[in-house]
Amino acid sequence: MTAPLETRIAGLFAFWPLLAQLGFDQLVKRAGYPGSDMVPATSALLSLLALKLIDKERRSHISDFNFDEALGLFAGLNILPKATFATDYSYRTVRENQRQLLAGWVSRLLPRPDPQPDAFSLDFHSVPHRGEDTGLENHYVPMRGQAVPSILTFFAQAVRSRLLCYSDATVSRDRAAGQLLKFVEFCRSILGADPTWLYFDSRLTTYAEMNRLNRRGKTWFITIRRRGCRILRRLAQQPISAWRRTVIDTPHRRHRNVRYLEQTIQVADYQGGLRQIAVTGLGREKPTLVLSNNFDATARQILTRYTGRNGIEDSLGSSVNFFHLDCLASEVPLNADLDAALTVLANGCYRWLAGELHGFAEAKPKRLCRKIIETGGTVRVTAEHIHVHFEKRAYNPILRQAGLDAKAGAIPWAGGRALRFTYAGTDGSGQ
Repeated sequence: MTAPLETRIAGLFAFWPLLAQLGFDQLVKRAGYPGSDMVPATSALLSLLALKLIDKERRSHISDFNFDEALGLFAGLNILPKATFATDYSYRTVRENQRQLLAGWVSRLLPRPDPQPDAFSLDFHSVPHRGEDTGLENHYVPMRGQAVPSILTFFAQAVRSRLLCYSDATVSRDRAAGQLLKFVEFCRSILGADPTWLYFDSRLTTYAEMNRLNRRGKTWFITIRRRGCRILRRLAQQPISAWRRTVIDTPHRRHRNVRYLEQTIQVADYQGGLRQIAVTGLGREKPTLVLSNNFDATARQILTRYTGRNGIEDSLGSSVNFFHLDCLASEVPLNADLDAALTVLANGCYRWLAGELHGFAEAKPKRLCRKIIETGGTVRVTAEHIHVHFEKRAYNPILRQAGLDAKAGAIPWAGGRALRFTYAGTDGSGQ
């Protein structure tokens, strides 16, 4: 038995059960990630994922944990690799590695909270580049209110479970519209069928791509049409009697009284008609124009469904604020692509943990990290077990009740050892 390893983030081992259950080492192997005898591929990915899970930026804060042996043990190493390794390793990966990893991860994790996912929200996020001129394309960054050199990333979220389930940071402007069908093919590869519903905004794709999606005949979509002066004038000419009233549910159990007008419209590059629902009362001065290829659902159902798209905006906000998605921009998109994929994995880890802990189902990553993950303790390695002992803390009973260690099984990157949790003040232990 080795001497206990002291750490201030013993709660990080709460993620081991999920990673072991999903066969993280197998996913990494199948994805073809590079590795070496000193730092196997699984350990390389776990070391980078660990820094996502503990609210630390990979480059600027990695040195804070150079001597935390418990954190190194989490990744199957003695200590974490240096910052130069983290940077160099990301450049050794290619897009196919990330795509295979995401496919394996989502196919195993998503069925747990959502056995039959039927709706996905799609969105772009521009990761701004900080530094000298790089030749990167300019993309609009809302926080700056202007287009600046940035990397365009694409994300998808399962609406019901709120799991991020896809990312791509290799998107160029001329290929951005094609991400819609690219994600549909990704869904088919992991779910065996096209998604039933897709929600996205007006800037995500083109009418031509929507037409290709509609011709597949298996997916309904809801999007927003850009408001032109000519369109607004035509709406203003409609008689008041043509507008109807309804109440829609929005997130946080709020209800909005809205007025809407339904029309069937024709647009360039789209064969057939589109259903347009002009809505007022959503907090905007001008009507919101909702478009869909579904003519069967009621207007209220269409409008309520589209409010689910707000979930991906919340998830991307958490990804920027907690997972530091905007802090790792690089001149080479592949670097950001690995980081975006790790953001999807970290989001899944926290969504899983929130569901396992009583009273934390709606908790965001920052709260979970502060209450659970940032718990000090010691880690002991024996021939058969990894013993994690948590310091006395108010939330330990909740973690103990979840019994996560009993669900872990053997940890492959820890020599096949089992995981055991103990808690100060609850086990008769004075540690």
